Amino acid sequence: MRPLLPEPDLSERIHDSVLEAICSGELKAGERITQEDLAQKFGVSRQPVLQAMMLLRREGFLIEAGRKGVCVAPLDVEKARNLYVVRGALDGAAARLAAARYTPDLAYQGRLLLDVGRRAIKSGNVQAVIEADIDFHLFIYEASGNPIIGETAQPHWKHMRRVMATALSEDDMRVSVWDEHEEILKTLEAGKVPEAERLCRDHVEKMADILVGRLKVALSNAA
Repeated sequence: MRPLLPEPDLSERIHDSVLEAICSGELKAGERITQEDLAQKFGVSRQPVLQAMMLLRREGFLIEAGRKGVCVAPLDVEKARNLYVVRGALDGAAARLAAARYTPDLAYQGRLLLDVGRRAIKSGNVQAVIEADIDFHLFIYEASGNPIIGETAQPHWKHMRRVMATALSEDDMRVSVWDEHEEILKTLEAGKVPEAERLCRDHVEKMADILVGRLKVALSNAA
């Protein structure tokens, strides 16, 4: 057993930094990444960089690029659709459970998150809008009282975050997303179990349709 560290392992911090760059779009799909470049950028040896890159490959964010080493994995239409099919089921289940156990304290937290989302829209900061959107859905998972829902979704959220930027980059879409969030909160507060589940599923399915359409166009234009 190795000693406990007071801060995250170095390879973990490198992993998180590269992952953030991929999810934010700073590192583009197809962009080559080398151990040497990352080691120089972070001012570290190649060993923790290698460990971080191996984990990113296992998670599907990096892929082999032949003699060029590795590169950022492309966004895949079919994978995006599959992710949202699973998420629709999880979000629906979470909303159903949350509506049956919603409390005034949860209602207060939900309204605060709604305000954060609205302010993010006004700021024009797309990344802030994305983070607020993710926090909203994670809140519903937590409000469900079933931690397995959040644990099941957790490995997939970073992939969805990459895709979400496509749908949350236009003003009209950002507004409609938060209008739908507000309607979901109303059903939770009213304890309308079937309606809460339906609204969450419909919301995810609508976003999936938009994302898949835009990804198809983006990939076609890049070909």
